[in-house]
This record gives sequence, structure tokens and C-alpha cells, in this order.
Amino acid sequence: KITEIKKDDFKGLSKLYALVLVNNKISKVNEKAFEPLHRLQKLYISKNNLVEIPQNLPSSLVELRIHDNKIKRVRKDVFNGLKNMNCIEMGSNPLENSGLEAGAFDGLKLNYLRISEAKLTGVPKDLPETLNELYLDHNQIQAIEQEDLLRYAKLYRLGLGHNKIRMIENGSLPFMPTLRELHLDNNKLSKVPPGLPDLKFLQVVYLHSNNITHIGVNDFCPVGFGVKRAFYNGISLFNNPVEYWEVQPAAFRCVTDRLAIQFGNYKK
Repeated sequence: KITEIKKDDFKGLSKLYALVLVNNKISKVNEKAFEPLHRLQKLYISKNNLVEIPQNLPSSLVELRIHDNKIKRVRKDVFNGLKNMNCIEMGSNPLENSGLEAGAFDGLKLNYLRISEAKLTGVPKDLPETLNELYLDHNQIQAIEQEDLLRYAKLYRLGLGHNKIRMIENGSLPFMPTLRELHLDNNKLSKVPPGLPDLKFLQVVYLHSNNITHIGVNDFCPVGFGVKRAFYNGISLFNNPVEYWEVQPAAFRCVTDRLAIQFGNYKK
């Protein structure tokens, strides 16, 4: 098992495209260790003992997978110069919101970011505006406020399942006009989040395993039958204390197939 990466460990490997160091016991990386790796695009260093993201990562890097470590802080300048990076997977680290230094993600043009299975209590407010996919599931987020999603207009998939969300402020969701998939399962919501009908491209919404007791006729679909929008192909509402036989069929007038709606299986 490797425990440390030294300065000259990668000397002579300038043409290396991918480096896999998964499942070792690495706790220390020399700040000049990656200097020879001018063409490195993929670095997989998950399942180690790192407490911080290594410094001076190669500017050629496109994908970083550093989940299952002991990272508690993301320094402001740790991603400097990484203009090619589009994917960071950093879940299963004991990260709190205070551990994400202001401006830590400045300059990155990420498409994909995952900070799941951490200790976040709120949606980080200064992640890259370029994100298409953001996964913050299995955290301790309790509410979604308007300004939380203000800068994420390009998201088409948002994962917030397995949190403690009780409230989603009205007007929050429409900040993501191109959203296609929304995961809010396994939270503490007592009603369908406001704003779903405004999301004209939304196709899949997971709301199972919440505390939803009522479904309004306009909770999912725009008012009227001629309003243009993409049709849902999946709405999960099972394991909620809603009496589904009392839900008006018109509530799902913009669903492509009845089989796309999942009800039932609630146990008190």
C-alpha cells in the first residue's frame, strides 16, 4: 500500500494520460509530485487518507476523482489554472460548508460535481455556474432558499436525495429553467415543492419517502391543457402519507404514461 507520493515518483512519465492510485493509504503528496505529468487528463486517487486536495495539479487535468478520503477543507487556490477540468467527484469526505473556502471553485468550468455523503448543511452558493449535473445527496441540508440556486441556471440534473429538507422556498426552482431531473427523495417535505410547473423541460422528479400529505391539481402541471412543456416520464411519490385515491387525475395531465407515476407503500 502506497502511503506517500514523493517529488520524483512520476519522473519520465510526461506522456501519461491517466493515473489510478485508488485504495491505498496515501496521506501526503509532495507539492511538486505532478510537475512531470504534462498530459495527464484523469487522476483517480479515491479511497486514501488525504486530508486536503493535492496542490499543483496538472493544468491538463479533465477529471478528478478523490472521493472516500478525509478531506475537510478545499483551499481557495487549489484549482487555479485548471481550465480543462470538467468533472470532480469528491463525495464521502467529511466536508462542511465552512470547509469550502470562498472562491475555491473560481475559474473552473465544470459540467459535473458530486459532494455527496459529506456534512453539508446547505447548498454551496459559489460553485461553478457552468454545472450541468450537481449531486449533494446524503448530506444534512435542511432547506432550499431562493439564493441557493440563483447561479445554477444550466443544471439539467440536481441530486438532493437523502437530506433533511423540510422547506423549498417559493421561486427557488425556476432559477434552473433547463432542469430535466430532480431528486428530492428521502427528505422531510410535507408538500410538493412550488415551481415544478414552471420547469418546461422537467421529465423526472423523485419525491418518494417524504411527509407529503396532499397533492394539488396544479402541483406538477401548468394551468390549462394547451400550455407547452416537456412531458414527465417519471414521478415517484411512494412512501408518502398521501391518500392517493383522493388525488384528482388532472394533477397528472402532463404525464406521458400512467405507469410513470409511482404511489403507495406508505407505512405509518
